Amino acid sequence: MSGSGESYRVSAQELRQFVERYERLEAEKKDIADQQKEVMAEAKARGYDTRVMRKLIAMRKRDRDDLAEEEAVLELYRQALGM
Repeated sequence: MSGSGESYRVSAQELRQFVERYERLEAEKKDIADQQKEVMAEAKARGYDTRVMRKLIAMRKRDRDDLAEEEAVLELYRQALGM
């Protein structure tokens, strides 16, 4: 890196701050994932089908129009196959 030692020291400090912030976020993400697993384990213990719950969660994230179109095509295909 070119420049004076002072500018490198400041850049190194800034780099360390970015890395440490990212590492904290990674740790938080792991904690959240663990909490999500706990929620699903609790739901399963209460008799809920977590596979279906995960599908519902994914569906809730999607645009209603896209979802409705996909469901219409799925129903059309089911009818074509006699399901």
